[in-house]
Amino acid sequence: MKRFPFLRADFTASLVVFLVAVPLCVGVAVACGVPAELGLVTGIVGGLVTGLLPGSSLQVSGPAAGLTVLVFEAVKEYGLGALGALVLAAGILQLAMGALKLGRWFRAISVAVVQGMLAGIGLVLIAGQLYALMDAKAPGSGLANIGALPRLVMDTARSGTGLTALAIGAGTVAVLVLWPRWRRGARVLPAPLAAVALATTSVWVLDLPVARVEVSGLLDAIQPPGLADIGRLTELGVLGTVLAFALIASAESLFSAAAVDRLHDGARTDYDRELMAQGAGNTLCGVLGALPMTAVIVRSAANVQAGARTKASRVLHGVWLLLFAAAFPAALGVVPIAALAGVLVHAGWKLIPLRELRPLWRAHRGEAVVLCVTALAIVTVNMFEGVLIGLLLAVAKTAWETSQAHLEVHIPSVPGPVQVRAVGNATFLRLPKLLDQLEALPADRDVELDLSGLRHVDHACQAALENWAEQHRRSRSRAVELVS
Repeated sequence: MKRFPFLRADFTASLVVFLVAVPLCVGVAVACGVPAELGLVTGIVGGLVTGLLPGSSLQVSGPAAGLTVLVFEAVKEYGLGALGALVLAAGILQLAMGALKLGRWFRAISVAVVQGMLAGIGLVLIAGQLYALMDAKAPGSGLANIGALPRLVMDTARSGTGLTALAIGAGTVAVLVLWPRWRRGARVLPAPLAAVALATTSVWVLDLPVARVEVSGLLDAIQPPGLADIGRLTELGVLGTVLAFALIASAESLFSAAAVDRLHDGARTDYDRELMAQGAGNTLCGVLGALPMTAVIVRSAANVQAGARTKASRVLHGVWLLLFAAAFPAALGVVPIAALAGVLVHAGWKLIPLRELRPLWRAHRGEAVVLCVTALAIVTVNMFEGVLIGLLLAVAKTAWETSQAHLEVHIPSVPGPVQVRAVGNATFLRLPKLLDQLEALPADRDVELDLSGLRHVDHACQAALENWAEQHRRSRSRAVELVS
């Protein structure tokens, strides 16, 4: 033990992370519409492969709720066989970004966009999983799921099976909320495992007629992509999905790394190496036809809070997942889908930053608008385009706020030119206001326009100011002097 001073702490932490990971791996897979075993495969790769690689020593990788909506849409659009090709290409793209030292640039993404992305994912995830919570089939897209919720409520009220599933799912959510308050129990058993275990036991003892997870076996579930699936990577829509996989998985992983770094005082994350580690993991997941992976803050925080000191804890958690999937696959067949839906509804709710929204609105109203618009765009359009809308809005907001320019006008009482001094950053966004102020100057006086106070003048402003000066000279026969 002296040679491995942290082995006991890492061993204990690995068991805690394993217990947290099992219901999440299975639940995310079921929500994505793929065999439950594929979620475990991604969790195993996240532990045994990504866990061994350098980057962040304490954060844990696996299938994440943040990609559930995107994976579900991809499987629905292109089929389960194409999933491996998509994840493989996304992993290779992550490896390339890491090799090009682009990992650190993900920290430049607006926090409001990231929070809006997570909030949008949370809303879509909740809307979709409410159907599984009541043993019903979701219509499909985020808006369709939300629009059909009143009908879901009425159908469930008339269905004994639906009400039973709802009771199981609601009970799971209640345990997830209340269990952490029992500190002694929470230290022994993580809330997700306790909730799923209680729900499974209740269904088994009472023999309740609710849908359960379908089990096909670990090796049977693995479906490497074929040449036809890889050939589809040339399609424009497929390439957009690959890009979305890579960017969203990378952003979520690196933001998770930043959050984990704040939870401990050990070595800090090397963002480029962590990006390559995630890429290596996703490349292997693609080869195996499994789900894409990201670093997950829920598992990572559990790892740190359980006392992990080195990467051994996350590697061992992958070992436990492998042993569980190989030795006890039938254990998944007794788990009610409504319980897993409850876990994901709770996870989706935690993705929505309700507590941060009110103070953000008071202090930085523009950031709050970016957050809300990004979330609504993801719900109404789709994941990739919603994030792009959020990024464009954040850039426009920043450009507007930094483009602060005004004119200081001095009209002398004695005959002489009107002295105008421009101050600030003159961009096309402020051009209408600047031109209105110039047009309001006395028409019967010469003008001296001093531009030396401008820290920046873009081409549009420069051309417009010179054009105004020329027109002023011609139309009013007055002298205009530009001072740079």
